[in-house]
Amino acid sequence: METIGFVGLGAMGKPMAGRLAQAGLKLIVHDKAGTAERAPAGARAAGSVGEVVADAETLFLSLPDGKVVEAVARAIAAAKPRKTNLVVDLSTIGLEAAGKTAAIFSGAGIAYLDAPVSGGVAGASKGTLAVMAAGSKADFARVEAPLKAMAKNLFHVGETPGQGQAMKLLNNFLSATAMAATSEAVIFGESQGLDMGTILSVLNVSTGQNTASSDKFVNRILTGTFNAGFTVHLMAKDVGLYRNAVEGAGTAAKVGEPVSAVWRELDDKMGAEDFTRVYTHLGGKRGA
Repeated sequence: METIGFVGLGAMGKPMAGRLAQAGLKLIVHDKAGTAERAPAGARAAGSVGEVVADAETLFLSLPDGKVVEAVARAIAAAKPRKTNLVVDLSTIGLEAAGKTAAIFSGAGIAYLDAPVSGGVAGASKGTLAVMAAGSKADFARVEAPLKAMAKNLFHVGETPGQGQAMKLLNNFLSATAMAATSEAVIFGESQGLDMGTILSVLNVSTGQNTASSDKFVNRILTGTFNAGFTVHLMAKDVGLYRNAVEGAGTAAKVGEPVSAVWRELDDKMGAEDFTRVYTHLGGKRGA
């Protein structure tokens, strides 16, 4: 059985690696913040990235940002001995970083799939994520089985690294927009004496229904838990990456710029909080 490597066992990486281990795959993992306590049952804990790439032909990454991914990519490319010949990057890092990372791996003869995911911590735990992969179709086919252990919906979105990032960023921009706009709408409704539960019941069978109204508000805000598992800082990062990419593409940003400003402001005030806290930031009283 081929050994699969996994580097990055944070909020998303740990449950994704756990799904691979539960599927019975031969897994070696590493996280610089502490591998032994984060490694899923059945996986072998490695003391370094070098130890992982010396043993794993296919390597998955789940890392916080482009700078970290680039640094790890350089370490992988320089590692000797190295068995790794395909890296699947599940991180959200932006188009520019994906291009730089692809170049690093290409120079070392390592294939690269830019494959960010959507679905949050809940989706990672349940194995219901969506994967948006860009790169060789042959490489995508090669990792289809382990990806299916982590995700319900697999999409090959293009041949060029960066296209996966473009898909993920536009998705997260829409999610961020829905979260902020739904917060404002619900707050307005509450100011007119409407009950939040009533507002959501109507929205979710009407044209205003969206992922914020059907999921985040129903499960995280109405309940007062604010525990979607994705921080304000990470959402602000992703919206900022989207805004930068739009600027580079020269496409419209009439909606994107004010939405980006909302998340930058929120990041400055409560970056470590759950991103559903945008509701209280905009004036919502429940859970304030």
